[in-house]
Amino acid sequence: MIDPTLRRLLAITLLSLLAACGGGGDSKTGATQNPDISVVPPATTAPGDPATPGTKPGDTIPPPPLTTPPANQTATFTRAEASRFLGRATFGPDMAAIDALAASDSDAWFRAQFSKPQTLHRKYIDAKYPVAGAAATKAVPNDFYESFWQQAVRGDDQLRQRVAFALSEIFVVSTQNESVWTQTRGVASYYDMLGQHAFGNFRTLLQGVATHPMMGLYLSHLRNQKESATRTPDENFAREVMQLFTIGLYQLNADGSLKLSGGKPIDTYTRDDVGGLAKVFTGWSWAGPDQGANRFFGSVADPDRDWKPMQNYAAYHSTSEKRFLGVSAAGAAGGEADMALALDTLFNHPNAGPFFGRQLIQRLVTSNPSPAYVGRVAAAFANNGSGVRGDMQAVIRAVLLDPDALAPAGSSLRTGKLREPLVRLGNWMRAFHAKDAALQYRIYYLSDPLSGLGQNPMNAPSVFNYFRPSYVPPNSALATAGLVAPEMQITSEPSVTGYLNFMQDAIRGGVAENSAVQADYSAEVALADQPAALLDRVNLLLMSGNMSSRLRGKILAAVTSIAIPAASGSNAAQVTTAKTYRVHLAIFLAMASPEYLVQK
Repeated sequence: MIDPTLRRLLAITLLSLLAACGGGGDSKTGATQNPDISVVPPATTAPGDPATPGTKPGDTIPPPPLTTPPANQTATFTRAEASRFLGRATFGPDMAAIDALAASDSDAWFRAQFSKPQTLHRKYIDAKYPVAGAAATKAVPNDFYESFWQQAVRGDDQLRQRVAFALSEIFVVSTQNESVWTQTRGVASYYDMLGQHAFGNFRTLLQGVATHPMMGLYLSHLRNQKESATRTPDENFAREVMQLFTIGLYQLNADGSLKLSGGKPIDTYTRDDVGGLAKVFTGWSWAGPDQGANRFFGSVADPDRDWKPMQNYAAYHSTSEKRFLGVSAAGAAGGEADMALALDTLFNHPNAGPFFGRQLIQRLVTSNPSPAYVGRVAAAFANNGSGVRGDMQAVIRAVLLDPDALAPAGSSLRTGKLREPLVRLGNWMRAFHAKDAALQYRIYYLSDPLSGLGQNPMNAPSVFNYFRPSYVPPNSALATAGLVAPEMQITSEPSVTGYLNFMQDAIRGGVAENSAVQADYSAEVALADQPAALLDRVNLLLMSGNMSSRLRGKILAAVTSIAIPAASGSNAAQVTTAKTYRVHLAIFLAMASPEYLVQK
């Protein structure tokens, strides 16, 4: 479809254009690099929680109660506006979804999405390995990838799918950790937990994160023991739950701007706070019917310990006083009470709303939200209109319906974000109904930036995700302007070339093992002899109708250059081939353009 020389020219041109507004960068992340995120989770689990004992592998999770939105939080959409909204709130629109939203309004759409039940990824893993105990020991990450793509592409609960993915990039657990790599069903359960609490309350979400055994393995507070003469408690989770999950490094105003003292940022916590919190997170280990040493250390194992919430073992929990963030946990209160106090303190910290709100805005809408935008989302976090703090439904509505989010695409230089590779792939598959005959979606090998997309779900290189929220491409126009571009951290000449190669092959020949996942271009092929109409459709599906006249002219010229032979009765195959080539080229050139890659 595109010869190699032209493809490389496209890659260089694309990278240079992106660099003009962001630039590439080193994709390496380390555990001390990022001053951003934070979160925690303990206490009780709700009935039916995917991490709750008694939930059967085949169950779906019922939705939480609907919350009442503010009266002014309803929007109606044109078809182009509907496409733009769905491009943020889901893994991408198809034409039916665009038309349905354009005929309705945002409140009806949110109510429908919040009411949809959740299908468990753990259910998929258990079904693949039905022999008792097999799912916990034989499942591999590829099994989770199958379930991930099935739900991301075909799931009816698209808002949950998109928000859960965003949360997985904030509350990071990664299969690059050797201990987590062997726990595929546990990883699936962790993702389920994020999906369930996506529409609940942030405090309950923190509880689920803090007590999930996969987070315990990843940030090493599973089997964390109380202090002794020769041992201090592990501080990993205590540090990251503040820095990355809930309150961040520096004190914030309600609009997310830094509080200053003498012109310098004010730290949110001290070294002593980390030490105090570390003692809170001692004594937590695998779930089971007893609290003996063998179960704590893992030599005696419950068959479902990979997904059941961790339990506290009093013998290993610190009984000394624990001071952190201006509060004190009494020595004899117990592990559950200590964790509840810690998570309540983080949840009620004034940083929690603006810190988490900005992260969610970045993941769904724009990399550089205005202080006013962050402030409005933080206000929704603080009070959903009915006096409830941390209502995720209210926060999600505020993020997606903010005036800044709904303003025209070119209204501000702050508008937009680079689409991350996994979202681009999901966008293409949903727009053109890509599937395989068995609906298995065996899409495995995406991590290599040269042969794949440089990204896989739940496989980030560090707790800082694939990219840091505060990443600034060096020596770029964005750096000069004081703006950030998180996704540019995994953007380089090799990754751009890899993306172009991958998408050319996908668009033309399919993806997954044996290229089994194929797009359905029948509607596009029917328009191939009307290039302008074909581009209108591609523009609406992929670019929310925002393709510039300049780009449109270039793609139109390229598409028209593919001649469709006059039908003679004996050349039907040649006619169909030419039309199909036109469709492939139109989609590829659109998805290769900076106008598509920078989602506005």
